[in-house]
Amino acid sequence: MPENSSSITRSAPRLHRRLLTAALALPLAAGGLMAGGLAAAAPAAAAPAPLAAPGGPTASVTLGDSYISGEAGRWTGNAAGTSGSRAGTDRAWNGSSADPSRIYGPTAASGCDRSDVAEVLSASTGAQNEINLACSGAVTANIFRAVNGGQTLKGEAPQADQLATVARQNNVKLITLSIGGNDLGFSGIISNCVQDYLIWYSYCHDSAQSSIDSKMPTAMAGVGKAIDEIRAVMADAGYAQGDYRLVLQSYPSPIPRSAEMRYPESGWTRSNTGGCPFWDGDADWARDSMVPQISKSLATVAASKGAQFLDLSDMLQGREVCSTATRQPTATAGPSATTSEWARFLDGGLNTTQGVLQESMHPNYYGQQALGRCLTLLWGQSSGDYACRNTAGQDASGMYLTAR
Repeated sequence: MPENSSSITRSAPRLHRRLLTAALALPLAAGGLMAGGLAAAAPAAAAPAPLAAPGGPTASVTLGDSYISGEAGRWTGNAAGTSGSRAGTDRAWNGSSADPSRIYGPTAASGCDRSDVAEVLSASTGAQNEINLACSGAVTANIFRAVNGGQTLKGEAPQADQLATVARQNNVKLITLSIGGNDLGFSGIISNCVQDYLIWYSYCHDSAQSSIDSKMPTAMAGVGKAIDEIRAVMADAGYAQGDYRLVLQSYPSPIPRSAEMRYPESGWTRSNTGGCPFWDGDADWARDSMVPQISKSLATVAASKGAQFLDLSDMLQGREVCSTATRQPTATAGPSATTSEWARFLDGGLNTTQGVLQESMHPNYYGQQALGRCLTLLWGQSSGDYACRNTAGQDASGMYLTAR
């Protein structure tokens, strides 16, 4: 990797490397008739140089945005409060202060927030190297190669250009991509919905739906181009499409539908305690309209580009922020993978000093482990599109796939 790259890589003990050889194509000589009627062999046309076979240790690579970088992996559930480890939920707490670099390493400073439990690290795919190139806040243009309009983000080169280096140094077997949400304005939608709950006492979903509908064609075109850019990088590095698998995944809903909200719509507990300040109507829209719409659109792109699709829209069902099936940890009953929420609550109200706002509404430590399990299960399916779901009352080991 380049010295200036801050991607997170985990290397397992290296297995004995197999020597890979390229098959040489035998050119066919064309026969022709000379003027005197004698057959003579014409000079053989130059054969294209064979692609260099991928070598090096096997690798699984993730690219994209905060939902795959590991954002919010710092937290094991949510607990209202402003001091200490917050009922044991803050993994960055060192006994006297919070140090996010314990979780996000050097990317805590840049804000890419690649956590130690990011999906690629939590998954078991047999890869010797597990490489996380994703960065919180990425849009599709941050995936493209620089020569094709790719843009830097937080001091890092476009992710496809970083992938080019990885592909030359490793034998990449799996590439997993999460992108498109920021092109659709996820953070702005959440901000508007929260303000409508706390300040304006109005719904956000009508205007938010119009915004998504207007941005969807451009966003999905960007996702398609991102896949094309990844394919081009891999081809340039000597890979045939059959040498690796490319997975496009969707997004889970971090909040439940209104019937499954733990706190009443009126009053301040949704904001100051639960960290889920959304009106019932907006929560229902986000859970049952917005997330499925985005997932369906991403599935269409994946199908058109020959990528495997992993539907995560129901991955957090019953584990969302403020879900009735979960509880917040306390000083006497700490975090648990079976009872705690699997997504980070909104750092607002009494929770403003706990962490950083960009961690809000992302899968937390438990959610990241569940995402890793989903990818592990998908790796076991050589083809086909699947949805990943959890089993009530179980930890990440209870994740399972259903065919789409």
